[in-house]
Amino acid sequence: MNRTSRGFTLLEMMIVVVIIAILAAVAYPNYRRYVQRANRADAKDLAMRIAAAEERRYTNLNRYTDQFSGNDSLQMSDVSERGLYTAQVQLGNGDQTFTLLLVPGGSQASDACGTLTINNTGFKDWTGDKPPSNGACW
Repeated sequence: MNRTSRGFTLLEMMIVVVIIAILAAVAYPNYRRYVQRANRADAKDLAMRIAAAEERRYTNLNRYTDQFSGNDSLQMSDVSERGLYTAQVQLGNGDQTFTLLLVPGGSQASDACGTLTINNTGFKDWTGDKPPSNGACW
């Protein structure tokens, strides 16, 4: 008998599905870490804008502020452009120093870097509980 084969068997299809599942299980966490690292640019942009506004204010009034809106403030948003980070300013030494905290939210909340910080001297740090496996936080 001459028998021709058409299509795939169920076993062949299951093998393909298993291979795709294994590849996805390996690729997705790496992709997620890459996206989080790329999203940190949103925090860096916000940090540089706020730090520059604080320095301009210090030049004119000889003190920093922790207010983002209203009278006697920076008059800018405390939320990053893409809404992934929220800024908080902590003042010290009689308003002569500041520390800017960039708190992740939304899809960035699980980022290994945690809250990013920068102070008036330009020192940059992060509060994550473990070193990031996807590059430096800053």
